[in-house]
Amino acid sequence: MSDPAIGIIGGSGLYELEGLTDVQWQKVRTPFGDPSDAYCVGRFAGRRVVFLPRHGRGHRITPSELNFRANIWGLRFLGAQWVISISAVGSMKEAIRPLDLVIPDQFFDATRRRVSSFFGDGIVAHVGMAEPVCPDLARALEKAASQTGTTVHRGGTYICIEGPQFSTKAESRIYRSWGVDVIGMTNMPEAKLAREAELCYATLALATDYDVWHESHEPVSVEAVVRNLMKNVEAARDVLCRVIPAIAPTRACGCPSLLRSAVITSPKAFPPATRKRLGLLLDKYFPTNRTGRAPAAGRARPRTSPRSARRHG
Repeated sequence: MSDPAIGIIGGSGLYELEGLTDVQWQKVRTPFGDPSDAYCVGRFAGRRVVFLPRHGRGHRITPSELNFRANIWGLRFLGAQWVISISAVGSMKEAIRPLDLVIPDQFFDATRRRVSSFFGDGIVAHVGMAEPVCPDLARALEKAASQTGTTVHRGGTYICIEGPQFSTKAESRIYRSWGVDVIGMTNMPEAKLAREAELCYATLALATDYDVWHESHEPVSVEAVVRNLMKNVEAARDVLCRVIPAIAPTRACGCPSLLRSAVITSPKAFPPATRKRLGLLLDKYFPTNRTGRAPAAGRARPRTSPRSARRHG
């Protein structure tokens, strides 16, 4: 785990990553329970890669059942600094045709049942989500995708619904009226948690259908999704083969310091059990002393402005 890794979360249809060498499947126990599966750790083009099948091998886990916290925690624990999320989506725009690739830069969370933060239980943090996608990683994805000959759309909004059912026509029409570009079931709270874990996150969305809004196309169905998904997965593998060696070995973006001023709780008030559970995220900002407690003062204290205190109070 000496060199930083590129994390890849494989969505529907992508359960293994071909071309890896020195492969080991590693199980990770996290403070938040079990991830979707063991992690496939190996090397590709000289880079260390950590791959996780989001729904488990064999596609055993529904979107609502995913343990998003454990999945992201495990990637960070295994040394991932970048996370590429491969996700099947429906198109909400005429211009985004089935089999196109989309690299969204915004998300709208319409889920209802999911835990969306590592924080709580006595430690509060407010991580900025204005720009939820790492621009450097998104640029690398766009360049790699454009080299495959597939139509690529850079930017746009991904709306994440609870699922596992597809949308009604009424829901689809309303979502379109909001101006969203693609619809899926898995990128939230995944993107939020990646931000809290200070990971560079970007999505490669594989358009499989027009949801149910398009009158001249068949309504979305499992058969239609799977048919196009298998074609899209080959394109996704091609993109991954190109982007992995192209990612800069060190990060120059702001993602590695997202928590620097996000924690609003005083270190003196950290509950010991919560502080211990969040050690992977907090240790570099709130180093513990020999007793295991965070120091009461010093550079690690959060910088809280009166404005942010009013906003979150």
